[in-house]
Amino acid sequence: MTRQYAWIVVGLLWVVAALNYLDRQIIFSVFPLLESDLHLTPGQLGLVSAMFLWVYALVSPFAGYLADRFGAVRMILIGLLVWSVVTWATGEARGLTGLLSARAFMGVSEACYLPAALSLIAAYHGSGSRSLATGLHQSGLYVGIALGGVGGGWMGDRYGWRLAFTLLGSVGVAYFLILHFTLRAPSKPGIGTSSPPAMLASFRHLTNLPGFLNMMAVFSVTSIANWLVYTWLPLYLFERFGMTLTTAGFTATFYIQAASFVGIVLGGWIADRWSSRTPRGRLFTQIVGLCAAAPFLFVLGLTRSHFLLVASLLVFGLGRGLYDCNAMPVLCQIARPEYRATGYGILNCAACLAGGVAAALAGYLKSAIGLNMAFQAAAVLLLLSSLLLYRVRVTSDDPAL
Repeated sequence: MTRQYAWIVVGLLWVVAALNYLDRQIIFSVFPLLESDLHLTPGQLGLVSAMFLWVYALVSPFAGYLADRFGAVRMILIGLLVWSVVTWATGEARGLTGLLSARAFMGVSEACYLPAALSLIAAYHGSGSRSLATGLHQSGLYVGIALGGVGGGWMGDRYGWRLAFTLLGSVGVAYFLILHFTLRAPSKPGIGTSSPPAMLASFRHLTNLPGFLNMMAVFSVTSIANWLVYTWLPLYLFERFGMTLTTAGFTATFYIQAASFVGIVLGGWIADRWSSRTPRGRLFTQIVGLCAAAPFLFVLGLTRSHFLLVASLLVFGLGRGLYDCNAMPVLCQIARPEYRATGYGILNCAACLAGGVAAALAGYLKSAIGLNMAFQAAAVLLLLSSLLLYRVRVTSDDPAL
């Protein structure tokens, strides 16, 4: 495979990443419409978010293992096709049961993507470009979130909430056909070509790796912060600042995702160079990101100033980008290639279980403590988690290759 094709893979997967998060995110921008149309309570809306996360979490380790064993490309294609059909089906839901069923099936299918995609990128890109390639791919996730917020609110205001799901499902099926003929596995060993150990042995090996449990704890805390923002920020802005659905959806997604886009590209570039001087360069980049994001998430739950609101969203997004683009590259520093998709699946499992609990709990406690207190509590946890990350020790970019 040529060096050029390694970057083409990043581009092909960027579109899938955008669809992955667009399809899951758009529902949050139309929560007020779901409240009125389907007569849902805030607690039920929190359950809609949590259902996806809990199923996604439980399936992620197994999906990662299957990617390691049977090939990342196959898992990516299967996941894209199934979640696109489920996205279309979401627009046909007529009540809470239909929504919960659709979100559960979406959780299963979307769990197939990220562990497989990131391990595929890690196989194509070595230490000199791994963080940047991962960061560029992750920018697709942020674009998907932004489009889900802005596009979902805009379409909800004008055409109702169902049409967006129908259109997105159709686009996903069309792109599946394109990807089927263009995405290929690398010819070199490292992904889908060597057989990993049995599933339980893989899980045991990963959890015994020095630093892996610390990484899992930090990944879970960042998920709590992210999913509180993903799920509740549009409604928080709608109620606290009196914004329209379109404005709330735009504000809740655009500023964070735009800053995160800058953060992942900048963080990828910095980390690739910092790691050439010290093996802990990628870790240090993540720590800087967490320490920047946490205080501004706290301010987000405190301020009533539009200026401080936007500033908080921008800095939170920038710091989150510095962290996100190095999650798989740091995992690559402690896990061999045949364990990486499985390892990322385990991280996703723990993180999404935590995020789902936080999203649901915030809905049920909304009237008692308010969403602002939930954001502030997450900010404190985020700052404390940087201490756990500092304790992780790494020695090389590709152990035991």
